[in-house]
Amino acid sequence: MMEKMIFGRFIPGDSFVHRLDPRAKLVFVFAFILVVFLANNIVTYAFLLAFTLLVILMSRIRLYFLINGLKPVMILLVFTFLIHILFTREGDILFELGFLKVYEEGLRQGIFISIRFLVLVFMTSILTLTTSPISITDGIEVLLNPLKKVKMPVHELALMMSIALRFIPTLMDETDKIMKAQMARGSDLSAGPLKERVKAVVPLLVPLFVSAFKRAEDLATAMEVRGYRGGEGRTRYRQLKWDWRDTVSLVVLVVMTVLLVFYRN
Repeated sequence: MMEKMIFGRFIPGDSFVHRLDPRAKLVFVFAFILVVFLANNIVTYAFLLAFTLLVILMSRIRLYFLINGLKPVMILLVFTFLIHILFTREGDILFELGFLKVYEEGLRQGIFISIRFLVLVFMTSILTLTTSPISITDGIEVLLNPLKKVKMPVHELALMMSIALRFIPTLMDETDKIMKAQMARGSDLSAGPLKERVKAVVPLLVPLFVSAFKRAEDLATAMEVRGYRGGEGRTRYRQLKWDWRDTVSLVVLVVMTVLLVFYRN
C-alpha cells in the first residue's frame, strides 16, 4: 500500500547515522551513487551489499521496515531484472523454453543491476529517514554556498528541493486515501480492460491535484505568516557542527572506493 512508502519520511533517533552532520551525509550519499558504478563482479557487489547492511545497522532502522517500504518500487526492480534476462544474449544458455532463452550473462547482469538498484534505494532512504527536513535544507544550502558568487538563489533552491522531497510521502498518503474513497464508492481501479482503467484514473488525478495545490497554498500562507522573506539576513537556530564522526564516515567511503577499484580488476 502507498502508506508504506518510506522515501522522503523522517524517523527521529539517536543512532550514529542520525548524529552525523547533514553535509557529511549528503556528500556521502552523492559520492556513494558514483562509487556504486565501480562494482563489476561478485566480490565488489558482495562488498557493496555488506557495506549497505552495515550502514542500515548503524542507523538502527529495521531492515524489515526498509524492505517493506520498497514495495512501491518493486515493479521497477522486477522489470529491470527481466529486461536483462530476456534481451542480454551473451555467454552460455542456462535453459531454453520455446522462444525464451536465458543466457548466463543475462542472469548475471540482471542480478548485478538489481543489487545496484537496491543499495542505491537503501542509501537514499537512509538519508531521508535519519535527517530532518530543516537539516537537509541547511546542508544543501551550505554545500551550494559557493554558487552565491554567481547570483544563484542558493537558499531558495535548497528549500525548494527539501519541500519537494518531503511532499513525496505526503502525496502518496493522499493518493491512498483518495483510492480508498473511490473504492468505497464502488470504483474498481484494478479490473477491466486497459481503456477502462485509464478512465478510472481520471477521478483519482483531479482530487489529487486539487489537494496538492491546497497543501502548497497552505504552506505558502504559513511561511508568509511566520515572516519568511527568503534567505537574505536569516540566522539559524541550530548551527551545523562537523565532528569526528563525519570525518570518519568520509574516510570509510574513500577506503571502500579504493577496495572496489582494487577488486574490480
